[in-house]
This record gives sequence, structure tokens and C-alpha cells, in this order.
Amino acid sequence: MSDTADSYEPDGGRRNLTHRDADWAGLRVLVVGLGLSGFAAADALMQRDAAVTVVSRDRNDTMDKRAQILQTLGVTVLFGDDVPAAPPEGTQLVVTSPGVPPSNPFLLAAAEAGIPVWGEVELAWRMRPAEGAAPWLTITGTNGKTTAVTMLESILQAAGIRAVAAGNVGTPILEAVLHPEPFEVLAVELSSFQIHWSRSLSPYASCLLNVAPDHLDWHGSYDEYRRIKGRVFEQTQVAAVYNAQDPATEQLLMDADVVEGCRAIGFTTGTPEISMVGVVDEVLADRAFVDDRRNSAAELATIEDLTIDGVPPAPHYIADALAAAALARAYGVTPAGVRAGLRAYRPQPHRVQSVGRVGDVAYIDDSKATNTDAALASVTAYDHIVWIAGGLLKGAEVDELVRAAAPRLRGAVLLGRDREQLADALRRHAPDVPVVDIASTDTGAMAQVVRAAQSLARPGDVVLLAPAAASMDMFANYGARGDAFAAAVQDLS
Repeated sequence: MSDTADSYEPDGGRRNLTHRDADWAGLRVLVVGLGLSGFAAADALMQRDAAVTVVSRDRNDTMDKRAQILQTLGVTVLFGDDVPAAPPEGTQLVVTSPGVPPSNPFLLAAAEAGIPVWGEVELAWRMRPAEGAAPWLTITGTNGKTTAVTMLESILQAAGIRAVAAGNVGTPILEAVLHPEPFEVLAVELSSFQIHWSRSLSPYASCLLNVAPDHLDWHGSYDEYRRIKGRVFEQTQVAAVYNAQDPATEQLLMDADVVEGCRAIGFTTGTPEISMVGVVDEVLADRAFVDDRRNSAAELATIEDLTIDGVPPAPHYIADALAAAALARAYGVTPAGVRAGLRAYRPQPHRVQSVGRVGDVAYIDDSKATNTDAALASVTAYDHIVWIAGGLLKGAEVDELVRAAAPRLRGAVLLGRDREQLADALRRHAPDVPVVDIASTDTGAMAQVVRAAQSLARPGDVVLLAPAAASMDMFANYGARGDAFAAAVQDLS
């Protein structure tokens, strides 16, 4: 799709659709999808007297209920075979749900007809008030973005700021923007899908945590995926935060067109240089937002502040905390506010979450580690682990992951459809590590997995669920897999 301004503005920009009080009335909009974002988009547009049609190839009871509400309000809803192959003549704007790829025939037809296509994040940005809009602090990355954005929310709230995590997690972005009691600032998690369908965002501060191959089927190539991730920096106003230990993020920042005067701020789990935040002697230190950056630093928190249930934080958890702290500091939060927010924070479910301790063995749920890069960050965070892994590897190579894990392994328990691929890699790179293969796929399989892991663990070890794989071969989603793990651990204790 074209990136030109004209192709992204209905009516060639004559309506100036840049705020909620613009001339939306009568605009003929077609909304693709009737999930949460599609429903919110249709509702917001209808409230501004746009002529809205919603189309959805899928249909379920929840969608039917949403359709009934929208139809009562005057929105046209089309399901299944009633959905046209292309936007009807006269359509002036298409608003798509984030998961619909640009290769979708309907969206290709819209582009061919010169109809702008926005995502719900783009629509939300343009639904802000003309004056006094809450600034956005945006975060993306292949891994860790939900942890970082909810850490940022905790810091902002601890500092007494009315803030909320929104976007790809937490509150839907349109709901946050249109809330009747306005927020002072929004902590916005953006997926690569959402960024793809956005053009006019100009965040107060932005952050790219890391980049590794993911969603290549959706984006078409790693180069395109990486380019889209880098767009999080575009038009950033005050501070663009990059990962000093991931050179790709710095290069993407260098390639971005930011607002003049915007600062580049690095974060690192090592010693920070000038204009960075990092770690010095177990202290999270700020050398970016202090007056004498060359000779001094501000203490933001300690590693102990990030320790939960006696389990020291993993390096990637520390990195997420530093990224969140940098964004908060860019917004003006004091070091004391950062510390209070990080102390109060508890990880989101299934993201390096402590779910129990049996004897002197800790059990950690990182079911969200559904790709090899996320699993690599987990398995290298602890000295001695019993590793629970397996599921749908989606064609990923696992040798590098297993090679890195090998020195830390007390044992491994494998489950899921592609477990044999992991078993082969363990035989090559960790031949002396005991491996338990769980062939069962029924609802009680996780109990067998956890009991097997317990038998391999020694006092002081961590039993770590970091599957490196998707869950749908055995579970509804990664959350259900993590819940089954936590329940099995509770049964042990």
C-alpha cells in the first residue's frame, strides 16, 4: 500500500480528519472485523454521524450481540457470504482490525481503488481532542512489550498521574482516547500489525525494545517486519528509546524521521554511557535525565526492588524495567516515582511469573515465550533450571536455543506436537541431560509434566515453563497453558 499522504486521507484531506470534532458527518466508512477493535471503531464513527458498514467473514454469538447493538444504532452489518469482494462504490475510508494482513484481497481491492485504509490505532489518534490531548508513550518490540508497557503504567500511576496501559494490551485504545474522564497520559503498546496500519502518530516518547524474526508470514519478509517495527520512532517528539544491546534498534532509530530536538536514549543491562539508563552495582541508574550527565547519575531502583517471591529478576525483565523507566523519565517522573512504580509492579500473567515454590524449588510461568528468542531470554536468566518446552514450533530452528540452555539444564520435560525436534537438539547439544517425554495430549498432561519436572529438580533450582512454541496443539492459547501449569504446581504444594 502507498505511504503517500494523499492515499491516506479521505477526500484528499479536505475534511481535515485530525481530531474528534472534525467533519466526520456523512463520511462513508467500511469497518473490517467485528472484534473488540472493530466494534469500538464502528461505535466511535457512528457517534460522529459517519455512515458506517461493518463486514465480517467470521461469526459467533459475541459478534451477533455486537451486531445487534450496532444495527440498533443505525450501522449496517454484513456477515459471511453477504460480505462483498471489494468495498462498495462510494466508500471513502476502510478501517481494518489489526490482524488482517495487507495481502487480504478485500484490502488489496481498497488500495487498488485508492481508498485509504486505517487501523484502529490510527483512528484513535485522529479521535483525540483538538486541544489538551493526552500524550502517548509508545512501546513495541518482538518480546517484552506487555511487561514494559504495564511497568510504565505502574510507574506513572505511582507518581500520581492518571494513566492507563492501552492498545495491544489492557484498555482498547479507542476506549482510552474517548474516556469520559480523560487520562493525563497513555502508555500504548503497539504490535507490528497496528503500526503497519498507522501513519500520522506523533508520540511524546517512543521505545523499540528489540527486534527478532516474527510474523514473517504476515509481513512477507524479515526486512519488512523490521522496517515496520522501526516506524514506532517516526515523528517522536521528545525522546526515542532504543536498546543499546540490540544494534538493529539503534539503526532503525537513526533511519527514522523524528521531530527536531528529539533525544535518542539508550537502555542497557550493563553500565550506561551518557544519555543512557543502565545498571551499576545492582542499581538501575539514569545518565540521561540528570543535569550533569557526564559526571553523575540518578538512582532509579535496585535489583532487589525487582525481586519477587525471592526470585531474582531475569535480565530481560531488568531491560523492560529500564525501558519503562526511560519513558517515564522522559515524561518527567521523578526517580522516587520510578522506584515506587517498579516496587509495586507484578508481572502480567504468563510472563516470567512466579506461580509457587515447592520445597526450595521455584516454579516460573513464561508461557508467553512462544518463540525461540523469548525462550532464549528466559532459559539464560537462571543458573540451574528444569526446562518445560514444546508445542507448535512453527518451523523455527531450535539448535541455538538448546545450545545456550545446555549448561544450565538439570533436566528437560517435553510436551506437544513438535517435542521430538527439541529432543533431537538436546541429544546433540546436551547428551547428558535427562529428558522426559510426555506423549499425552489430554487435559491432565500438564500435571504429568510438572510431576516429572519436580522429580528432576534439586533445591535452589527453577522449574521454568518457557515453551519456545505456540500452544494450540494442546491448549486454547498460551494463557490456558500457563493456567494449567500454575494449577499443577498448586496441586504439588
